[in-house]
Amino acid sequence: MTTTSAIVFEIHPIPNEVLDRVRSSGVDVSGYPIQHLVAEGGEPLRCCLRDARPGERVILFGYEPPIPASPYREIGAVFAHAEHCDGPTSVASYPSAWLDRRQVLRAYDRRGWIHHATRVHDGQNPEAVILDMLSDPDVERIHSRNVAWGCYMFAVTRPNTV
Repeated sequence: MTTTSAIVFEIHPIPNEVLDRVRSSGVDVSGYPIQHLVAEGGEPLRCCLRDARPGERVILFGYEPPIPASPYREIGAVFAHAEHCDGPTSVASYPSAWLDRRQVLRAYDRRGWIHHATRVHDGQNPEAVILDMLSDPDVERIHSRNVAWGCYMFAVTRPNTV
């Protein structure tokens, strides 16, 4: 009998330490004041990996996703709850609220350089696409990004790596 094991992955929202620092300081990574807003509904929240509901208090700020120092580091706008939240219900599977959303899955190698495994997935079975990308041992991490806006959504790694 032959057994195979699938590569397991972890989803990483913006870390609570980063969110706590931004909320308490009132400024983002560039020193720019965070924006306090009332959600219209649909804003992708990077703290709990779901869309905001109308009327929720949110913040909009510049965030630098985690990769090693490289020419590919960048800062972009993200939404999060204005107050602490409990985070996603699971980090072992793709965010259920975003399963049908087209996304760019940008792969990075250990240097923090964009890897050729990067692709746009069509919103169908993103977990299979992620597993295929992580089957390349040179892919260190993946960032999910919006197709139209290019905004960072979350990171994906193999278990116990960040």
